[in-house]
Amino acid sequence: MKMSCLPVSLFEEMINGNMSIKQWANAAKGIGLDGIDVSMAFFKSHTPSYLSTLKADIHQVGMPIVMATTYPDFTHPEALQRKREMDYLKRDIALCSELNISFLRVLAGQAHPQMGREQGTALAIQGLRESAQTADEYGVKLLYENHAKPGAWHHTDFSYPPEIFLDIYEGIMNTGIGINFDTGNPVAFGVNPLPLLKTVLPDVETIHVSDMKQYGTFEPTLIGTGVVPLKEIFTYLKANRYDKWLCIEEASFTGMAGIQKAVDCVRETWQHA
Repeated sequence: MKMSCLPVSLFEEMINGNMSIKQWANAAKGIGLDGIDVSMAFFKSHTPSYLSTLKADIHQVGMPIVMATTYPDFTHPEALQRKREMDYLKRDIALCSELNISFLRVLAGQAHPQMGREQGTALAIQGLRESAQTADEYGVKLLYENHAKPGAWHHTDFSYPPEIFLDIYEGIMNTGIGINFDTGNPVAFGVNPLPLLKTVLPDVETIHVSDMKQYGTFEPTLIGTGVVPLKEIFTYLKANRYDKWLCIEEASFTGMAGIQKAVDCVRETWQHA
């Protein structure tokens, strides 16, 4: 099984420039990962000199960037801002193409208080379907996630409720958009993740392996110490011959030591599932 990691625990350090993408790639290689994941917030610029240096660094380390995460807000109530969000996303898609990043994680948008379910669902589907056309041109695979709330947003994800996530999922079928399934977010919402996973499995390209301290509260914890039924999830995935990426989302804020523990836990749990 191939494993990568989105190092949420290191976000502040990386965004502030105290740790480079090359350093993260070297650290990930040292703990036995097959690739790395990054946030679009890690990239300093789109300049040719910066990108050529970064490409050389990644090639030198020998660790591919498997997935980048970005935060389009297709449910913003203002049409002009929705257009900006689309333009920002298209720029991110182009960057992923230049850096040979296979997957770009996308979202529906924020749960703005004035945005109703029917209108928000329609806007999210419209935005995702339009962005899929750009991604196809650039050879980048978009992955829609059952998300909760990123630090980059003021509100939770519009599609945090599983029923809304599924409505949008049905609306983007046959567009080429896959699914990045997060194991912890349904638990944070208060539901068992397995039924949701079973519904979307045909389109799952990556699994965001995350853990939560308890049901009904968004409180990430060190993987293996919370209540997410990882063994049951992995058993189901193995029974259905899932052989794609396990992309660990490590958010215990215990640094590289926590990432190492998460990798060891995921590897052992997968082997014994």
